[in-house]
Amino acid sequence: TSRDGSSPTAAGARAPALRRGRSVAIDRTVVQGNRRGTHSKVARARLPCGPLDPDLRPADPASIIRHFAAVPGGLLPALHALQHAAGYVDRALIPALADAFNISEAEVHGVITFYKDFRTTPPAGPIVQVCRAEACQARGGRGVWEHATSAASWASVEVEEVFCLGLCAQGPIVATGGQAYPIRDEGDLEAVVAVAVNPRPAPSVPAPEVGPTVFVPCDAAARAEGADEVAAALSAAGARVVRNGSRGMLWLEPLVEVATPQGRVAYGPVGVGDIPGLLEAGVLHGGDHPLRLGKVDDLPWMKAQRRVTFARVGVVDPRSAADYELHGGLAGLRRAVSMPPAEVVAEVTASGLRGRGGAAFPTGIKWKTVLDAPGATKYIVCNADEGDSGTFADRMLMEGDPFTLLEGMAIAGWAVGAHEGYIYVRSEYPDAVVALEAAAAAARQAGWLGPNVLGSGFAFDVHVRVGAGAYICGEETALLESLEGRRGVVGAKPPLPALEGLWGKPTVVNNVLSLGTVPAILADGGAAYAALGVGRSRGTQVFQLAGNIARGGIIETPFGITLGELVEGLGGGSLSGRPIRAVQVGGPLGAYLPVERFDLPMDYEAFAAADALVGHGGIVVFDDTVDMAEQARFAMEFCAAESCGKCTPCRIGSTRGVELIDKIRAGHDVVDNLETLQDLCEVMADGSLCAMGGLTPMPVRSALHHFTADFHRANVSGATPASQGAPA
Repeated sequence: TSRDGSSPTAAGARAPALRRGRSVAIDRTVVQGNRRGTHSKVARARLPCGPLDPDLRPADPASIIRHFAAVPGGLLPALHALQHAAGYVDRALIPALADAFNISEAEVHGVITFYKDFRTTPPAGPIVQVCRAEACQARGGRGVWEHATSAASWASVEVEEVFCLGLCAQGPIVATGGQAYPIRDEGDLEAVVAVAVNPRPAPSVPAPEVGPTVFVPCDAAARAEGADEVAAALSAAGARVVRNGSRGMLWLEPLVEVATPQGRVAYGPVGVGDIPGLLEAGVLHGGDHPLRLGKVDDLPWMKAQRRVTFARVGVVDPRSAADYELHGGLAGLRRAVSMPPAEVVAEVTASGLRGRGGAAFPTGIKWKTVLDAPGATKYIVCNADEGDSGTFADRMLMEGDPFTLLEGMAIAGWAVGAHEGYIYVRSEYPDAVVALEAAAAAARQAGWLGPNVLGSGFAFDVHVRVGAGAYICGEETALLESLEGRRGVVGAKPPLPALEGLWGKPTVVNNVLSLGTVPAILADGGAAYAALGVGRSRGTQVFQLAGNIARGGIIETPFGITLGELVEGLGGGSLSGRPIRAVQVGGPLGAYLPVERFDLPMDYEAFAAADALVGHGGIVVFDDTVDMAEQARFAMEFCAAESCGKCTPCRIGSTRGVELIDKIRAGHDVVDNLETLQDLCEVMADGSLCAMGGLTPMPVRSALHHFTADFHRANVSGATPASQGAPA
């Protein structure tokens, strides 16, 4: 594949699990290091881009409990801090927690056991998380999971499954100590164990004020490929290194950009071993080299886009409030606070912006409902629990331009009369947590968060909260329960959160991309945003190309581009070089579509008419070796693992679904069991309380419809349909 994305080709393609054949992410030399905190689920030792959260530093349990008892909804933060300090939550602390938070011991126990992240016994060794989600499966993840759970060399660590680590274009992915690692071969797997057992300190990257300016991403995807080491090497060579966000061309990470009088020149993918040659070629002044790609803005991948939400991602220093403002930040907030709140809501409504988290509900209508709701106390809640496989746009925005999210939340607060906001971030995104905490602190210091936003007299502040490994908390009512310190169980509607949300008060719950788009809408006007897109799908969508894709990453374009243009045109086809057989659009609850549907335009209504959904914009690609009956089984398995358990169709139906598909794949009463499976899907879709159970039938039904033959191949020997004959 052409490195700059200009011309797709299958030449030189490798199997999904053996990508470029070089390991820049893992130093296979065992490095001795400080083991403190390595048993924590979200160890912060390898996060050089921002300070540690003081509330998560080790402390005595009594002090931790006293501190968080005074924090609204403080039980989950207290449990995180306790586990960070000791590696687990000691059951002996449950009475003290119950007393401090004025709840029963049973309730405390219920919260601890509901969330996957919390444990009440010490781990057997350093924890290594292995992603089992669809995007990693498409790149060989099933083999990685089997190796991790059976190899004798992994006995020294504790292996935990996780459904998505947010690096869906680089899998298979494993993580330890807060750092993710792409796996390309068994050597990488063994190196991860070595790093887990003997963690290495993060490389130091000084911040000199002079010297040629070089940009090296601090995005988790780039760091997984060795960006920290590249940044340290360039800094040691005298460069002024700025840790920007990723441009979204993930197959080129680490992508190094050099500031020149003609613009920023890109080199990539750059490994530490490439640095001497680059320096000799004059990289610090834009010199010629085989890794030189040209001006960033002229690369085909970038020219094909219309970036609105992601306009500053990869451009600015995500830790600098001044750099954010220099590149057009705060224009939307300044305009908003000069307008009556109702006019701000009208501007958002006129833009046609719909919820980018997947539900696609009109944002302006939600805001107006909260604005009109009586009461002096209201809240803005950002749903950053991006757990869908194949999606990573929220993560990349939070890590690459966190200020735009904070600005969007402040605008929302002004528009509806809220003075506090909460960002609920999944624990699998430790880099995003650090980025948000650092940005919020910088925004307070700059005066556009706090008691007097931009001198307007309006008070608004934001709190960052970390989830605990529950996919269901991406559902808004479960998320609010979790924020309040309870189990993330779905609630019935009505009442709507817009009327009775966080702590019973009117609450705006919006996705990261929705809130991150608001500043541009206020800065440029709702009509300018509405001029983009098609039909009722206005504006742009940030599409994410993942799985078995040659060129994976972020594409922001107006709605209306076709699925085929994204996957085959921009994505360059499959990474393996084999024919594409299926794509899953919209996350684990989205439909599987064959290549015959690549003519579908990416808009909400067109996908709904095709019994599919755009969702959060994630696209996971599978080649012709995929077993679609196995993928249907995984949809049910995932639902069974992540269901909150409140409603029977979801809790029990998903388990029965796994059993039925196992029987079908084994060749037992196939016709009758297929009929029963269809009936079960109907019950789950019509009877479940939320989208978890209600949409799980979508990938199953779509696999049954488009890939029927896979369900009629008895899999007694364990062979995949691709090895038994040509795919349907």
